[in-house]
Amino acid sequence: MPGTTTLAVEVTHISKHGFWLLLADEELLVPFDQFPWFRKGTIEQISEVQWPTPDHLYWPGLDVDLSVQSIRNPDAFPLISGAAG
Repeated sequence: MPGTTTLAVEVTHISKHGFWLLLADEELLVPFDQFPWFRKGTIEQISEVQWPTPDHLYWPGLDVDLSVQSIRNPDAFPLISGAAG
């Protein structure tokens, strides 16, 4: 019985400023100031990322869903959670 297909994604580096994601052959920076939901996440929680569809990323340990487009172009997605600070 076929399972759920997921695309290859990897966290390649974490610093105090954010982390880098490798999505196939594209590398993207996820800065904590623009994506505060990750600021207090552990290395394990940030590294456990799923890429179920081309524009959807999910971190189950943090219960965070993001559009890949929001990482590529954060200015087009100006809403930031006030509860995440």
